[in-house]
Amino acid sequence: MSILSKPNHSLVLSYLGLRRAIGIIGMSLPFVLVFGKMLFDGPGIESSISSYYHTAMRDVFVGSLCAIAVFLLSYWGYDRIDSITGKLAALWAVGTAFFPASPLNPSPEQILIGKFHSIFALSFFLTLAFFALVLFRKTNPEQTPTSRKLTRNSIYVVCGIGILVCIVLIMMVELLPVSSSISRLSPVFWLEALAIILFGISWFVKGKAIVKDEVKV
Repeated sequence: MSILSKPNHSLVLSYLGLRRAIGIIGMSLPFVLVFGKMLFDGPGIESSISSYYHTAMRDVFVGSLCAIAVFLLSYWGYDRIDSITGKLAALWAVGTAFFPASPLNPSPEQILIGKFHSIFALSFFLTLAFFALVLFRKTNPEQTPTSRKLTRNSIYVVCGIGILVCIVLIMMVELLPVSSSISRLSPVFWLEALAIILFGISWFVKGKAIVKDEVKV
């Protein structure tokens, strides 16, 4: 093994670790928010993931998005668009965290901030879908994709399409009256939670924590 290969190998492992960390945060966030809120504020599920900003889990919500943003800032891939997309996603994540959703009985200022929150959150989810559907599926043109790579690509497609479907369904649910039977089941929360979990799975797979290529010996 050459002198340069050892640090390069360590760098690759560290980078894969960052991807896995993003995946773990994404997959665990909905569960942490729900159980944390039940522990500190009592039972009940909020109307959306963003509504946990107005509970005892505010710091966890903001801190998780900021951690994801930091990891995304360090993202690099095959070309410049990967880096640009990572920085945009980081910006949307920070905006989602620091421009909170409107609380119950909001003031005019809180309503305006809530609109910015919706824009940032939508941009964030769309960017995550772009990661899964486009960037993660890239393959070195000089190499033939392995069977494991093709399997990972299939997972990315499912995750990306799933995120987009969740976005569309959220928009449809938002058109329903608050008094409808569906709205009482917190559908936005469940759809956002599913989208975040799918985002986490795609990054967890990208970090090759699972479905990684077989090592040739």
